[in-house]
Amino acid sequence: MADRRPEKACEQACESLKRQDYEVAVKHCTDALLALSHCPPAHLPEPCQAQVDRIKIETLLYRIASFLQLKKYGQADEDCRHVLGEGLAQGDGSFRAVLCCLHLNGKLQIVSNVLSKSLMGESL
Repeated sequence: MADRRPEKACEQACESLKRQDYEVAVKHCTDALLALSHCPPAHLPEPCQAQVDRIKIETLLYRIASFLQLKKYGQADEDCRHVLGEGLAQGDGSFRAVLCCLHLNGKLQIVSNVLSKSLMGESL
């Protein structure tokens, strides 16, 4: 993908979550999602669309975790609907593949840690 801005913003969101800077993480995630919204799926080859989908899911997960820490539950719920609704509706296994990739890269642990904190220390 020629335009790397959404991926860069997603990485910055991840770093903000590590630093527990949740407002900044939300900003980076929102920037990434806005940039991704300008990538019409019909004009992208399949490998690029898979990359866009991965970045979108990852970004939404970071934003959900950040919203929960900021106690913005309505916004977190809306993003959950997008992640789970769209991801599971595809039914092609791509959502699961993205989660596995995030896990292998150690990025899912960051989200899990933040979510665990927001659930009052309950283990996921």
